[in-house]
Amino acid sequence: MTNAHDTLTILHLGLGSFHRAHQALYLHQLHQLGDTRWVLAGGNLRPDMPDTIAALQAQGGAYTLETVSAQGERRYTWVESIRTVVPYTPDLSGLVALATQPGTRILSFTVTEAGYYLDSQHQLDWAAAPDLQADLQALREGRAGSTLYGALTTLLRARRDAGAGAITLLNCDNLRHNGDRSRSGLLQFVQALGDTSLADWIVSHTSSPNAMVDRITPRPTAEVVARVRAATGRTDPAALMGESFIQWVIEDRFVNGRPAWERVGVELVESVAAYEEAKIRLLNATHSCIAWAGTLVGYQFIHEGTRDPAIRQLAYDYVTQDTIPVLQPSPLDLAAYRDVVLERFGNPAIEDTNQRVAMDGYSKIPGFIAPTLRERLARGEGIAAVAVLPALFLAYLQRWHAGQIPYTYQDQAMDPAAAHAICESPDPVAAFAADPVLWGELAGDARLVQALRLASRQVAEWVADHPRQRAAAQ
Repeated sequence: MTNAHDTLTILHLGLGSFHRAHQALYLHQLHQLGDTRWVLAGGNLRPDMPDTIAALQAQGGAYTLETVSAQGERRYTWVESIRTVVPYTPDLSGLVALATQPGTRILSFTVTEAGYYLDSQHQLDWAAAPDLQADLQALREGRAGSTLYGALTTLLRARRDAGAGAITLLNCDNLRHNGDRSRSGLLQFVQALGDTSLADWIVSHTSSPNAMVDRITPRPTAEVVARVRAATGRTDPAALMGESFIQWVIEDRFVNGRPAWERVGVELVESVAAYEEAKIRLLNATHSCIAWAGTLVGYQFIHEGTRDPAIRQLAYDYVTQDTIPVLQPSPLDLAAYRDVVLERFGNPAIEDTNQRVAMDGYSKIPGFIAPTLRERLARGEGIAAVAVLPALFLAYLQRWHAGQIPYTYQDQAMDPAAAHAICESPDPVAAFAADPVLWGELAGDARLVQALRLASRQVAEWVADHPRQRAAAQ
């Protein structure tokens, strides 16, 4: 075993389900091989998940992970790689204490796309993010920040002042070019704060490798806790479930060491770009497509929509006709990747909800879908298949506007007033196509408007003709 004084730490911000089903599991597997030099510590930047955090603290950071294959095989793992669970305090004192230790060599985080506050030009969107302005004021007054950038500034400033050495900043989320973009956002924030010496320290003492992560991880439910109790005899309020598929690809740019993750299947590469594009466009965009379409015809779960031949065809055509051609050449077999994705989404045991996957459309349109539209238009190619996805979201948005979505829709990047205005417009398609938050420089493009008109008619006809809708109308 490793002596305590030799232990190195990854400090993770955001102890949500995905981190515990993904990064924490990889480190647990490395521990199982006898390599225990690195451990995890973590906490949240806001006072959320209090019950889960309390359960993790009571269990010393350990918890049960249930995985389920597309064939329905379930396995249970008692994951013990998180050794320190930091309780939330507004001053982030527990996280600061860990960040200032020389043995903490990696600072990782899991954030939704909207949590980066970046516009289509990768600039901080100050006007749409009062949280950022509040963090600037807090830091000027000597208080801690609560956004990602405010928290990182708080932690890195303390680390610099403590002389604790270089540290790698590691994203574990779906933001495209996540290392590059979060680093840019952080430096923009620090410059706005006026702390040029900290900006210089970040440039010279940190790295931000891009990374691609993948594992479907639904929100934990009481049923997971019950299955864990039945299978293991352990009552674990922090139990969670994920699919058996797992992938992590990281650019090997660490400034102060890293675990030997390659021993447990992590891919350490020079560039993640091709893997990232395949995942974002063939998996994430398809996931959203199925969630929006499934909601429109009355499904609750992703697997229901994936197994619906008409919805599956929409997703298949989007990938095959419009997306794979712009991603070639690729080191991946993209057609095989597409088929694996659809098999995973069709797994009924996951019970992933449309509600979870449909959220944050105002980040997903520009992040997952608009790039394919832009690239096809630049090549003079048609956009009929890809235009169906934003048309589905517009139809979904109109249902939301009318109060007809059967669950709460969450979207951090959406201005509700602007979204309602689109739906109330005499020409909702044109208003939707003109929204710069969604489309950036493509906003108002006549080719986009025309494609969305055709796709919106197609979606309306498809929904009206769907057997579930016809049955509901009788």
